[in-house]
Amino acid sequence: MTGWLVTGAHGMLGRDLSALLTSNNEQFTGLGRGDLDVTDSSAVAAALDEHQPSVVVNCAAWTAVDDAEAHEPDALRVNGDGAANLAAACARAGAAMVQLSTDYVFDGHASSPYAEGDPAAPRTAYGRTKLAGERAVLAALPATGYVLRTAWLYGAHGKSFVRTMIRLARKGEPVNVVTDQAGQPTWTADLAAQIIALVASGAPAGIYHGTSSGQTTWFGFAQEIFDLQGAGRDLVRPTTSEKYPRPAPRPPYSVLGHDAWAKAGIAPIADWRESLHRAFPAVDATA
Repeated sequence: MTGWLVTGAHGMLGRDLSALLTSNNEQFTGLGRGDLDVTDSSAVAAALDEHQPSVVVNCAAWTAVDDAEAHEPDALRVNGDGAANLAAACARAGAAMVQLSTDYVFDGHASSPYAEGDPAAPRTAYGRTKLAGERAVLAALPATGYVLRTAWLYGAHGKSFVRTMIRLARKGEPVNVVTDQAGQPTWTADLAAQIIALVASGAPAGIYHGTSSGQTTWFGFAQEIFDLQGAGRDLVRPTTSEKYPRPAPRPPYSVLGHDAWAKAGIAPIADWRESLHRAFPAVDATA
């Protein structure tokens, strides 16, 4: 049994993880939504029988946060049942598993970074369904299951806040961005490297927070993007979340702590601003 199996391989993180595995000469199989329906337990079992991976990274997810409010059973089938199907198949096959999760498992009302062991209290359907996936993986794979919570993802592929801000900055027009939501912008290429480091280290199973170090607001994030684009941060104007009501409430505080990395002897992801500067040429080229 050798190699990696990546589900959701055609998404933003899946593509960066696949690219990094390729550059590292790792043996892996990438399966997109059309290749594997994670809600089909028989198909999941067959995929693991066919490919015999030593580790499965589950990037497949229902990520439409607002749509999940009206379609929670559908989101649960992907985020909860899909993760459970993969975890059960990994348990039978003796494979490790990395389950991607989210800051939305917390209520977003803290004033200091959430620790890995802090109580979960999701306020949205998306958060509840992702928490179900976390619990399924940790229950089925107590010694070889990893939950990697992340947030505010952006990359060179797919929709993201960074790519949207780049396009607006190119137009040179003012944009209103909220100042009352704090978090950690995280580059998918950094997260992909962190996943590989986690698996390679033989770190203890359990929960890890895969976000950049430091913190900012969406407003501060947008200002940095406009600066990098050469448009000037003065075009970014402050506003509040109440001006943009959504079906799913956004957490006002999404900063995650990184103590588990230190205990495992692995450095956390770099500061969000440093990562954005490294990522910008690739993201700008595809925006």
